[in-house]
Amino acid sequence: MADEPASARGRPGKDAGSASFGKPLLSLALAEMMEDVRALAGGVYLLAPGGSVLEMAVMAGLPRAFAAPWERVGLSSPVPVAEAARERRFVWVGGEGDMARRFPRVAVVLPYPFALAAVPLATSSTVYGSVFVTWPGSHPSELSDRERAQLSAACDRLALRLERAAAEHRPLRPEADLLAIPPEETADTLGTVEAARMVARLPYGLCSLDLHGRVCFVNAAATELLGIPARGLLGTRLWVSVPWLNDPVYEDRYRAALFSLHVTSFVALRPPGDWLSFRLYPSATGLSVHITRARAVGDLDRAERPPGGPSSLVTISQVLSLAGALTEAAGVEDVVQLVADEIMPAVGCQTLVMLGSRGGRMHVLGHRGYTDPQLVERFDGAPLTEQNPGTQVLTTGVPAFFESRGQLDRLFPALRDVPGQMAAWAFLPLIASGRPVGTCVLGYAERHAFPADERAVLTSLGGLIAQALERALLYDAKHRVAHGLQAALLPSSLPSLPGFEAAARYLPATQGMDIGGDFYDLVTAHGRASAVIGDVQGHNVTAAGLMGQIRTAVRAYTTVGQAPEEVMSSTNRLLIDLGTELFASCLYLRLDPDSGRAVMARAGHPQPLLRHPDGQVRVLDLAGGPLLGIDASATYPPTEVELPPGCVLALYTDGLIESPGVDLDEALGALGRRLAATGDRPLDELADDLVEFGAGVTDRVDDIALLLLRARAENRARAPLP
Repeated sequence: MADEPASARGRPGKDAGSASFGKPLLSLALAEMMEDVRALAGGVYLLAPGGSVLEMAVMAGLPRAFAAPWERVGLSSPVPVAEAARERRFVWVGGEGDMARRFPRVAVVLPYPFALAAVPLATSSTVYGSVFVTWPGSHPSELSDRERAQLSAACDRLALRLERAAAEHRPLRPEADLLAIPPEETADTLGTVEAARMVARLPYGLCSLDLHGRVCFVNAAATELLGIPARGLLGTRLWVSVPWLNDPVYEDRYRAALFSLHVTSFVALRPPGDWLSFRLYPSATGLSVHITRARAVGDLDRAERPPGGPSSLVTISQVLSLAGALTEAAGVEDVVQLVADEIMPAVGCQTLVMLGSRGGRMHVLGHRGYTDPQLVERFDGAPLTEQNPGTQVLTTGVPAFFESRGQLDRLFPALRDVPGQMAAWAFLPLIASGRPVGTCVLGYAERHAFPADERAVLTSLGGLIAQALERALLYDAKHRVAHGLQAALLPSSLPSLPGFEAAARYLPATQGMDIGGDFYDLVTAHGRASAVIGDVQGHNVTAAGLMGQIRTAVRAYTTVGQAPEEVMSSTNRLLIDLGTELFASCLYLRLDPDSGRAVMARAGHPQPLLRHPDGQVRVLDLAGGPLLGIDASATYPPTEVELPPGCVLALYTDGLIESPGVDLDEALGALGRRLAATGDRPLDELADDLVEFGAGVTDRVDDIALLLLRARAENRARAPLP
């Protein structure tokens, strides 16, 4: 039977056979699990209506604030509880390193030493949710068979209770979270009056925090060191009531102590110049805080304090800046440059290499910071079967960190003789859409330790880079296809024409797929030459394909000897017969070098420009018909034009003169003045100059085609064209 998600609509409240009405089902089951395996904390997630989101129903052992980012979790999210429910399997995370490697998003928020198990709540037919439990960092990295069996059995029993209650249509009632109950307070402080007196006599500060971080007790020495009376501290959080402790770094130490049950410490500056040392001793019921003056107060530097978590490596603003910048990256080179600009300064590395794979080989997509590029480029084209960290991370998707060159050489002996200028490396897999798309290699000039929180941050940054790189690789691939298709559809070279020089240029639009429907061609047949330029509506593969058909048709009609007006009419009927919804403009002319004249037919195309040998430029007023593809009965009357020796005829598409916010007549006049001023230059230089006129627009919404013809001086006769 296929798995069926159970939504909140069918959630049970309690099990009729095992729990009486009024007793909480989920919290009791969770507490029993935690007791059986001696876990520190845990939580139960149930599927919300719709079956695509997990919602936390109850948490035990630690305040719910510790799991605030995961109150609601998408079933497809890369977090342990979602993976357990989604794949109906037991998920074990053996420590902070394992968490950083497999679930970096969780490790960034909770970069502490702890182990976690996530177990599905599911029967043979229905998934109800999942359960997680955590242990402090002292737990072995492997889960014992007994612990695994107890958790699996307990979750199976709870799933059956949920199934039975759902069948009886008993909805789930809200349940309170479970926290350890502190011992009863007497004498307003720590137990007996004598115990309070003893603590008051101690020369160092002591205070007690509950699991929420609130001050439950503080002695006189602590109030003196903190500079705040007891009434201003009791019931508050230290980092709220003490202004100079209002720093996420200090709150993070409290969270680290509770989550890992390891003693943590930090030093803080009490203005103007007193350094205080704080040492936190955690337990399942709260923390005891020991406060003293720090040693060598005058010499102590704030930078020597223990790191306060991932915020000390990369700030949220830097992550947001990178994410925003990467959305603007178009090609692979853009991604490489942005990572170099944004990530390298933030993490303190000196070199960057971006690797990809194609055809079973590793390829260097880009690099920065290397004085000798050969150090990197020698690996370009290496088979993916070669044993080196780049290929390993590319193929496995697992990050690799090398704190020294010796560590790298021990794991990859084949690299011992390879020269290098770095001393430590982070190889980050770039995984997008569930598959590795590349590897980001960060190099450090000196030995560099990679603690778990830093590994988690770097791996998460790799996820941001991966999304941008995947888009960039697709963008570059599309552009290669577009350029290849456009090159195949346009003439690779222009034929030599008797009596005329010719030059042509094509520029794609800056928006879209870098491909369009503009085209040009020169055809020689029956001893005469013909020229054509046209523009198919659109800037995509469809427009380019139709352009290829029109260009082929024009060549065919020219070859069979049709007159210019007949070529236009035949092409128009063909376009209508093809059933396409696209239209096309076109200008066709037949040259006679002996007479120095041309016969032209126009279908909705911009009027050509003619520059006379004296530098005067005029717009040719040609008769014409409608765009091709509109009216099957349309006619295209021809116009005969004289082309004196030394004149230049400029045929172009509207992309050369049209741009947003610019008057068309003004743009045409400016093009004419440009042609008049530079028309005596060699034809290829003139073509470049005129295309530059249109290419100057930053966001060019249309492609440009340009065809120039110059009549040579040896043109002699002026007889009519037969």
